[in-house]
Amino acid sequence: MSKVKVYNIKGEEVKDIELSKDVFGLQSNNELVHQVYVGLTSNQRQVIASTKDKGERAGSGRKPWKQKGTGRARTGSVRNPIWRKGGIIFGPTNERNFKKKVNKKANAKAIKIVLSEKVRSGSLIILDNMEVKEKKTKSIVNIFENLKLTGKILFNLNEAEKDLYLYSRNIKNVNTVPVASLNVMDMLNNKNLVLSVDSVRYLEEKYKK
Repeated sequence: MSKVKVYNIKGEEVKDIELSKDVFGLQSNNELVHQVYVGLTSNQRQVIASTKDKGERAGSGRKPWKQKGTGRARTGSVRNPIWRKGGIIFGPTNERNFKKKVNKKANAKAIKIVLSEKVRSGSLIILDNMEVKEKKTKSIVNIFENLKLTGKILFNLNEAEKDLYLYSRNIKNVNTVPVASLNVMDMLNNKNLVLSVDSVRYLEEKYKK
């Protein structure tokens, strides 16, 4: 078990808590983390570029001119790829599939490794609770200012804290997601990870051995 400081919403240290080594104390494994990260980003990739082949191009299927006797090169269709406005050979299509399978056990271990790296780098910020008097975006901004955080922030909320999503979703450089949806990609794309004590215990229960 390792001890980590806990802060209140005013940015003051209030206590220390012990974190499970099974979740927050794993050794680095860059190869595994990279593999999971690439899989997650590939699964979010969308097909943008798309071209039409000979069969999809508009135009008559009639032979433009007879095969012989004209002195011109023979051709069978105005949709021929070598013609202007003809089909595209070997172009990108919307049938491409970028999906990659991410093994559940590998994904879970990668999450624990990145959580452990957040602890070692001091980028994991734990709050005793996230109760604010005024349900306003300014209240959430004040929390981050009190904590003196720099860089992008991943703000994870558990079920009891989900109302705060409405007040934190429009803050610059702050990404708010449910703690149940915590993933490697979001953690690596954001410098700081902010959790409540309840969220920490939730992750320990979810990812324990």
